[in-house]
Amino acid sequence: MDTNAKQKLKRFIRNLDSIRGRHTELVSVYVPAGYELTKIIHHLSQEQGTATNIKDKQTRDKVISSLEKVIRHLRVIGRTPKNGIAVFAGNISKKEGQPDIQVFSIEPPEELNIRLYRCDQIFVTEPLKEYIEYKEVYALIVIDRREGTLGLLKGTNIVELAGFTSNVPGKTTKGGQSQQRYARLRDIAAAEFFKRVGAAANKEFFEMKELKGILLGGPGPTKEDFQKGDYLHTALKNKIIGVKDLSYTGSFGLNELVDKSHDVLANEVIIEEKKIMQEFFQKLATESDKVSYGKDEVKKSLELGAVKVLLLSESVEDRDIEEFEKLAEASNSEIRVISTETREGTQLKELGGFAAILRFPVY
Repeated sequence: MDTNAKQKLKRFIRNLDSIRGRHTELVSVYVPAGYELTKIIHHLSQEQGTATNIKDKQTRDKVISSLEKVIRHLRVIGRTPKNGIAVFAGNISKKEGQPDIQVFSIEPPEELNIRLYRCDQIFVTEPLKEYIEYKEVYALIVIDRREGTLGLLKGTNIVELAGFTSNVPGKTTKGGQSQQRYARLRDIAAAEFFKRVGAAANKEFFEMKELKGILLGGPGPTKEDFQKGDYLHTALKNKIIGVKDLSYTGSFGLNELVDKSHDVLANEVIIEEKKIMQEFFQKLATESDKVSYGKDEVKKSLELGAVKVLLLSESVEDRDIEEFEKLAEASNSEIRVISTETREGTQLKELGGFAAILRFPVY
C-alpha cells in the first residue's frame, strides 16, 4: 500500500474512532475475502430479529436501523470484493432525539481473514489499524568510543531505544612506555564498552521477526572495529546492510545514519518523503517561482493547474486534505501526504502544512 492510500485509510479510521454511541448501538461488520455475501446478509437479518428484544427503545431503534443500512449496502454491492469488506453503521447525530444513521464501508488493501459482527459504543477498527502499521523495521546502531545509540526505523519514524556512554579515557600526551600502556588501557575499556552495546543490541534485535536489516554508523573507524569484533550475534552481523561514516552520535547520529543510507533504503517510504521534500526546499532556495506554500497560495496554484506535486502535511485537517486532493486530481497533480515524523515533515508543518512544486510560475 502506497503512502497516499495509507493516509486515506488513516483518515477513514480516525473518522470512525471519533464517533461514539450512547449505548451499544454502533454496528461493525467484517466480511472476509471469498465469503458469500448472502450468508452475511442472512445473519444480519437474524440479528435484526434478535435486536427487537433490546429493552431501551432508542437503542433498539438505532440498532435495527443500523443493521438495515448495512443489509441494504451489502445488497447494492452484490458480491464480496476481492479483499473482503468492512462495513460500519450507526447514529452520528449530536442532537438528542434526532438520529442520523449513516453507513461507512471500505475494501481493505489486503485480504481480510476475519469474520466479525459486533454492536458496541465504538466501532471496531483494530483489524483495519493492522494495515497501517509498518510491518518491517530496520535496526540502527550508532557508535564510537565515547557513546553508542540503538534505534529503530519503522516507516517514517526513527525511534531511539537506548543510549550508552563509555569509560574509555581520553588520549594522553605522554610518550614512551606510558603512552603504550595508556593506549592498551583505552583499547581494553573500548572492548568492554563494545560488549555492552553489542549485548544490548543482541537482546533488542535478535528475536525481532520483522527486522529487515541493520544500519551501522559512527565517526571514524570505530564502527568497523565494532563490526569485525565478536560483539554482535552472527545472525545479526549477517543482517548489516550498510555501514556509514557519520559526524554525530546520539539521536542526531540516528537521523544522519538514515539520511546517508539512501542507497540501501531507496524504496522505503521515509526516503521517498525526504527526497520530495528536499526537492521542494532546494527549489524554494534557488527557484522560488517554481514552488508555492501556504493554504491560499497553494489553492490558487491548484485552481490554475500549475501544481506538479501537491505536498500536504498529515497534520492538516482531514476536510482540507480531501478538498485539496480533489483539486489536485482535477488537474492531474501528483499528491503526497507527508508525515510529521521526519525533520522535513516537521518543516512542512511549520510552513502551515500546504506546499507545492509547480509546473510553471504563478504570478
